[in-house]
Amino acid sequence: MNDLVRQHTALSDTDLEWLHLLVSEWQLLSDLSFADLVLWVPTRDGTRYVSVAQMRPNTGPTSYHDDMVGHLVPRGRRPLLDAALDEGRIVREGDPEWREEVPVRVESIPVRREGRVLGVIGRNTNLLTVRTPSRLELTYLQSASDLAQMIAAGSFPFPGQQVDMDASPRVGDGLMRLDADGLVQYASPNALSAYHRLGLASDLVGHHLGRATAELAPSRGPVDEALVKLASGYAPRETEVEGSGGVIQLRAIPLKPKGTRIGSLVLCRDVTELRRRERELITKDATIREIHHRVKNNLQTVAALLRLQSRRMDSDQGREALNEAVRRVGSIAIVHETLSQNLDERVEFDEIADRVLAMVAEISPGKVTCRRTGRFGILDAEVATPLSMVLTEILQNALEHAFVQGEQGTVEVSALRGGTPAEARLLITVLDDGCGLPEGFDAQRTGNLGLQIVRTLVEGELGGTFDMVPGRERGTRVVLDIPVRPQK
Repeated sequence: MNDLVRQHTALSDTDLEWLHLLVSEWQLLSDLSFADLVLWVPTRDGTRYVSVAQMRPNTGPTSYHDDMVGHLVPRGRRPLLDAALDEGRIVREGDPEWREEVPVRVESIPVRREGRVLGVIGRNTNLLTVRTPSRLELTYLQSASDLAQMIAAGSFPFPGQQVDMDASPRVGDGLMRLDADGLVQYASPNALSAYHRLGLASDLVGHHLGRATAELAPSRGPVDEALVKLASGYAPRETEVEGSGGVIQLRAIPLKPKGTRIGSLVLCRDVTELRRRERELITKDATIREIHHRVKNNLQTVAALLRLQSRRMDSDQGREALNEAVRRVGSIAIVHETLSQNLDERVEFDEIADRVLAMVAEISPGKVTCRRTGRFGILDAEVATPLSMVLTEILQNALEHAFVQGEQGTVEVSALRGGTPAEARLLITVLDDGCGLPEGFDAQRTGNLGLQIVRTLVEGELGGTFDMVPGRERGTRVVLDIPVRPQK
């Protein structure tokens, strides 16, 4: 809509915002009218109309099987649009149009803002399935007429009341029509069922909706008065009411077709099962985070026990083996600590990589600098855990074997996300400027326990490739190529 309005019309940005606000609300008008809506805006030169938005009803058959957005119509071809734009009134005159052997009633509703008519809504009703109207349909049509008059007068939609139609109640969820005193004139079967689930034992018609709703909700002191006023439809508001048997969502829409409030529409939706599932998900998420937190604590306890045991070892070789185990356990604990703070099973691995670098740097025999370049990005937990161990082993191996005691050097870890959206990959390079690899070294066949762990995790769990080759000038370069899920 933005592109069409800016390309073809002279409307300002504030006018465009008003049209966006209208379009966010007009599903309500379409459903109450059982009609398609098309928003027509006059072009900059005033010789044509351009259709910038379209809405089909959920309550009846459509009149337009084709998409109308972007169509240009010369002025004069549709007299009802001309009359609504020029005279600023709702135009209903004329016989039904025939479209593909389907009779369609056409009406035009001017869209007014601050006294100016910005465009015209074409309301098109498919008459092929018209039947004897019931009380529900008559209430719908009367409410649609009131809303149409409010649009023509510039009092609907309500400024500052942007509505999320995916989350708000819709006409079919449940509708109640109130008079100016807040008494229920009509309640749809779905609305009545929702209130019965909330705990209502009688009918709603003739009762004051605000007081009836407050009686069904738990007592909350002064808030009850606000609930009474909201449910009575005095102002455009949304709220949720929880009773002993369920939860309903309410949306109040004051009706002021001639400037004075004559009543209101209250849409309601039974969200009991939705809220129950949300609470279950919250509980599940909290449980998962607590499990990660406890695993982290247990791993830290294991690391502390291994550290104590290493201090009692007389053998330098045994002490070093236990210290390596401490670092391996610590790298896994870092991942679980990060997962315990997240709402899902995905982590920002850059933070984990930096902590692994700091942890492994503590064993540096000399003045070796460790740094990271590039971004690992967000990774799944099943990738992050083995990757943290792999990174620990590679760094530990570099710091132990690439430099002699007291020697200065650098170990750099670089990460690069690449590949296609369908097959994203993570390329990791660990480069040191140490003494390099011994002659005849083959990373796929030789190596200590740490390199065996790296090969197993990279090729087995991560499904990637691992290679260790001499650096371009000196030192050693380790390259990991791992498939990952694309970031969102």
